[in-house]
Amino acid sequence: MKEIFKPGGLKDPFRRRVVYAARGMVATSQPLAAQAGLEILRMGGNAVDAAVAAAAVLTVVEPTSNGIGGDNFALVWTGGKLHAMNASGRAPGSLSIEALKERGYREIPKEGVVPVTVPGTPGGWVALNESFGRLSLEEVMQPAIGYALGGFGVSATVAHLWHKAFEGYRERKGEGVYKPWFDTFAPGGRPPGEGDRVVLEDHGRTLSEIASTKGRSFYQGALARKIAGFITDHQGFLTLEDLRDFRVQWVNPLRVDYRGFDIWEIPPNGQGIVALMALNILKGEVFHQEEKIATLHRQIEAMKLAFADGRKFIAEPGAMTVSAGNLLAESYGRERRRLIGQRAKIPGAGRPPGGGTVYLATADEAGNMVSMIQSNYTGFGSGVVIPGTGIALHNRGHNFDFDPAHPNGLAGGKRPYHTIIPGFITRDREAVGPFGVMGGFMQPQGHLQVIMNLLDFGMDPQGALEAPRWQWLGGLDIAMESGFSDQVLQGLRELGHCIQSDYDPVLMGRGQIILKQANGLYAGGTDPRADGMVAAW
Repeated sequence: MKEIFKPGGLKDPFRRRVVYAARGMVATSQPLAAQAGLEILRMGGNAVDAAVAAAAVLTVVEPTSNGIGGDNFALVWTGGKLHAMNASGRAPGSLSIEALKERGYREIPKEGVVPVTVPGTPGGWVALNESFGRLSLEEVMQPAIGYALGGFGVSATVAHLWHKAFEGYRERKGEGVYKPWFDTFAPGGRPPGEGDRVVLEDHGRTLSEIASTKGRSFYQGALARKIAGFITDHQGFLTLEDLRDFRVQWVNPLRVDYRGFDIWEIPPNGQGIVALMALNILKGEVFHQEEKIATLHRQIEAMKLAFADGRKFIAEPGAMTVSAGNLLAESYGRERRRLIGQRAKIPGAGRPPGGGTVYLATADEAGNMVSMIQSNYTGFGSGVVIPGTGIALHNRGHNFDFDPAHPNGLAGGKRPYHTIIPGFITRDREAVGPFGVMGGFMQPQGHLQVIMNLLDFGMDPQGALEAPRWQWLGGLDIAMESGFSDQVLQGLRELGHCIQSDYDPVLMGRGQIILKQANGLYAGGTDPRADGMVAAW
């Protein structure tokens, strides 16, 4: 297989280096999680075991982005085939737009018990373990349980996000439904700072119960009763029946051919198709890295067009009025590409034919690879923590549309438009490797930029992640990281883009990449916008 990149050597002495290894690799946003995955590999576990172990540790050491009460998606390469897992939960059966209007709501709130959908994270761990794991769930969960019960040091990025969450919730401290959040995550009346030691005993006991019952306690046992009881006591909609009805779905992943490689994403209700639509629009052009202004302009305009279609059409598959296949048709990509002109535009949807997330990647000696993403949706999620469990519930229901006529309109038992998207690359039916960039609606934008950095500009995995990023914020507004020259920023302004420069890197997504080389070695990179690392042997 032809190599994607040529090693960059020591051209830039201040950037992180690509990590190379043969027997296994784990890349995450937190060193403790990466090392936990590596520990599982060295115990005889495979890439799936390592992914579950790392994902569980991330709920402990990075609770600002994901948790037991969130959702997860995964792409698993094993046996020469790519498998796609959707572990996103549904809205409570009794939740409806009418019910919210009766309570005086005119939109779906971002916090509290109302936007809580069924958490899929524990079910995703169990499904991965039972379908492809080599070790028991109890074995792979031990590192996470150990860090929760024994304590861990808070990293810089996590401390920053923890403080922001505390400030956001501060005014709600007196409200009963939010008291458990403060008891759990700010027990001394303040958030932990960088380097502080934190112990999450309730979280550890809950992880142990999930492991020993293979998730049954969470969906139909003692933990389920605690979750449903607390939500009911605070006039929420989630019930024990909703939890019991949860099922993980194995789905067929979507792909687009780009520069001779197949780029894979999870299908709707996930937004991975937005990244694929943007690549499908741009695949008919040739890009040169030195033509920076023209390249950025066309990337941005393609992303806008893809998002316009995504926001109009993406929903629970049964509610979509346009098929994923039609959205990814090459003819439709050409049609949308013709709309890109010399000036920035506010896009509209076409007519096709007929903040808080973690991403991790793993690979093992046998060639198994996992691309996995896990999320609370925004930060700590809903701000609701179930007393005595450490379970912070996500707020994924906030992403439903309040219009019943919209394909993504809120309805009981329905899954919302989902932001989390793991990615994977293959070529000629052989695995190249997992990639991903977390960060809400930044995720497909990050995927587009990382893939083009790799396949159009020949960057190595570390360089592809370290390159400065842009983010479309809506309308003509574009956020740009430091790292773009004044000449580039001015050139984009002259094309009609409204540029916000020196944007907070934390808001630009945080990614990982593992690529398999022709010589059998894995090459890994980790995003400098996080506290992560690549662990390998």
